[in-house]
This record gives sequence, structure tokens and C-alpha cells, in this order.
Amino acid sequence: MNINATLIAQAIMFGLFVWFCMRFVWPPITAALAARQKQIADGLASSERGRNELELATKRASTILHEAKQQAADLVAQAEKRGVAIIEEAKEQARVEGDRIIVGAKAEIEQEVSRAKEQLRDQVAHLAVAGAEQILRREVDAKAHADMLASLKGGL
Repeated sequence: MNINATLIAQAIMFGLFVWFCMRFVWPPITAALAARQKQIADGLASSERGRNELELATKRASTILHEAKQQAADLVAQAEKRGVAIIEEAKEQARVEGDRIIVGAKAEIEQEVSRAKEQLRDQVAHLAVAGAEQILRREVDAKAHADMLASLKGGL
């Protein structure tokens, strides 16, 4: 065999191999590489979108947390104000109730004093009548004495 013929045969076979690879092997490989490249690019874009969404979510979460803290502080302040108002209202009601009780007690005391004065007048009148009866047993006109004692009783 001749080296030239072998070299030419090998060159023809290599050409056929290159043609076969370019025709049947190369397109699926380039398609797979393009699909993989697209998948990697989509993954990078998705990770970038995810990072941006994470930053936005973090900002929203911090804003919501700040608003929640502010609302909680407002609620605490309102509760404290309401507590002070309730205490003041209770104090006012207690004062009004105390004043009412004092007024009632004073009225009751005045009634008791009036009753005691009446009883004392009646007792004084009875004593006066008894004393006058003993002194005036000898007198005849009892009606005149009764009128005088009644006027005395009214004067007391």
C-alpha cells in the first residue's frame, strides 16, 4: 500500500466524518447548548428578580412593622388616657355620691333633731302640766289653764 493512497483515503473518510458530524451530530449539540444557555440566563434573571422582590418584601415588612409599632404605641397611649379618664370619672362619681350621702345624713340629722325637740316640748309640756296641776289643784277653771299651757307649748 501506498502512503499517499492511505492519506487520501483517510482524508476522504475524515471529510465524510466531518460532514456526518456537521449534518447529524452538531445541530443537536448546538441546540442543547443553546437550551442550556437559555436556562442559565433564565435562572440568573429569576434570581435577580427574587433578590429584588426580597428587598421589596424586606422594605414592606419593615414599613408594616414600623406601622404596627406605631399603632401599638397609639393604642397604649389611648388606653392610658382612657384609664386616667375612668379614674377621674370614678373620683367624680365618688365625690357626687359622698355629697349625696352627706346631704341625706344632714337631712336625717335635722329630722332627728326636730323629733327630739318635739319630744322635749311634749315632755316639758307634760311636766309643766303636772307641775301646774299640783300647784293649781285648788283652782276651778281647768279650761283656761289648758289653753295657757297649749300656747306655752306652741311657744317652745
